[in-house]
Amino acid sequence: MKKLYTLLLIVVSNLSFGQVFYSENMGTPGGTTTIAANTFQNTSPILYSGTADVRASTASTGYSGASAGGNVYFASNTTNSFLIEGINTSTYNTAELQLSFGHHKNTTAGNNELIVEVSTNGTTFTPLTYSRATGTGTANWTLITITSGIPSTSNLRIRFTQSSTTTQFRIDDVKLNNVSASCTLTLGTAVTACTASTSLLDNYTVTIPYTGGANATYTISTLGTVSGDNPTSVAAGNIVITFTEGTAYSITITGGTCNLNVTGASPECKVTNTLPFNEPFNYSAGTALSTSQFWTNTSVGSDEILAVASSLNYTGITSTGGAVAFTGTGSDTKAPFTTVNTDAVYASFLSSVTDITGVTGTSYFAILSDASNSFTVARVWIKNDGTQYQYGLSPTGLVGDVVWSTNLYNVGTTQYLVLRHNFASNTLSLFENPTIGGTASSTINVTPATAITNFAGFILRQESATNTPAMIIDELTISSTPNFTLSSNSFNAIEGLTMYPNPLKGNTLFLTSSANANMSVQIFDLLGKEVVKSDVINNTVNVSNLEEGIYVVKVTEEGKTATRKLVIQ
Repeated sequence: MKKLYTLLLIVVSNLSFGQVFYSENMGTPGGTTTIAANTFQNTSPILYSGTADVRASTASTGYSGASAGGNVYFASNTTNSFLIEGINTSTYNTAELQLSFGHHKNTTAGNNELIVEVSTNGTTFTPLTYSRATGTGTANWTLITITSGIPSTSNLRIRFTQSSTTTQFRIDDVKLNNVSASCTLTLGTAVTACTASTSLLDNYTVTIPYTGGANATYTISTLGTVSGDNPTSVAAGNIVITFTEGTAYSITITGGTCNLNVTGASPECKVTNTLPFNEPFNYSAGTALSTSQFWTNTSVGSDEILAVASSLNYTGITSTGGAVAFTGTGSDTKAPFTTVNTDAVYASFLSSVTDITGVTGTSYFAILSDASNSFTVARVWIKNDGTQYQYGLSPTGLVGDVVWSTNLYNVGTTQYLVLRHNFASNTLSLFENPTIGGTASSTINVTPATAITNFAGFILRQESATNTPAMIIDELTISSTPNFTLSSNSFNAIEGLTMYPNPLKGNTLFLTSSANANMSVQIFDLLGKEVVKSDVINNTVNVSNLEEGIYVVKVTEEGKTATRKLVIQ
């Protein structure tokens, strides 16, 4: 049986232990930035120079410790270089020094065209040998580790130089590590796993397999909680360390002649939203939508989709919270939901274009994606017509397949859009500005050539500065019912409906409306399970049996229904 054990829970900073003693993640530039103007992770005595630049696009990913922030970019020009100087390696043996860095090239052809050199005097540079195998299909990030040739000196210089006029390179996460050649403790690949996936911050574990233990006293230094097998007494097993979601992990193992370090990013432990999914975008202004527990990035670009304080307004809809805004190129952000494959699915939201300056092309900005995350399913498009714009609908990513609406809209106006798919008839439909609480005829209908079998996510997409206008999206609802009402905070079908307090810290929920007629309430948890079903007595509902968390409240009055998100603290 495995024994749990607790070890020293601190971050070791004493360089005599070795491990990673120099690490540079290139900072977080807002866009293309010169080396001289960039704010790097390290400051004096470390100096940075060169003719390359630092960029936020194509963020590092796919290897342990990828920081996903800025990276140094080498354009197709043999004069581009990046120099780091001022690193003190004099306290370490050359045989035990290792250099590693994230490496990206824009093509899979070739091998080691990026030159890496070191110098002790800043004049004479010695090239290092490394292996970057040819990719297997697409350009990607990979971790390069150089295990020999790093000198022991009081001022180590490392220089990266472009050697190709047809290829672009990027580097990130440059690290120097001291690893004893006589260490017998061998670590396997760290595996992260969420212990839960809820709407709150969850814990996750890092499992590190190892061999070669039970021959020294080892200390594991980390901010996490250590359990699993103890390498001091167990020859081979798994070290397990628990962290809080959103916190990158850093683990140092020292003992005998070993100085080992394992780092990496936190996994996302986010919910798969249940339907109806209601999103009023009630986030602080400037918050990246992808940081919400209900959304995740399907691709990472230079700009995130951000929350804004003001809401969009539309007749019959009482907007609450804020909204989200985006423009040009950037991240694509998805709200995953429980797979739907029967009847129909509706995605309803408010949309407003605030600026079309410089936009000359077409793009799709709102998508219902299937369980495989394929974009080629249901896309809402947009294009300019002079100083106005119009919407289109397509089941593919081809402009030629788009069916365009004849309705034209002015910049700064708000539209209520409803994207529907009927599985029985295999029909995609777009409704423009239907009557709230009523019925409506679709504006556009499209029959996909290949029947759509399921949907499992809603994506907001940014393409490019010339194709994607500045837009605001608000009051999103994804549901299987065609009631043409919006988000859980909107209460469109029941006039004057209010629910308070929210968040709720007590046992009593209050509900009122203009009609003040008989009401009934159903409350569902995030798994879709009904946890409360009650009539509203004296404008109150007893929720004392509910635990802290997020719930969906469905209110019915005189045959009309409305839903709202409830937070219990």
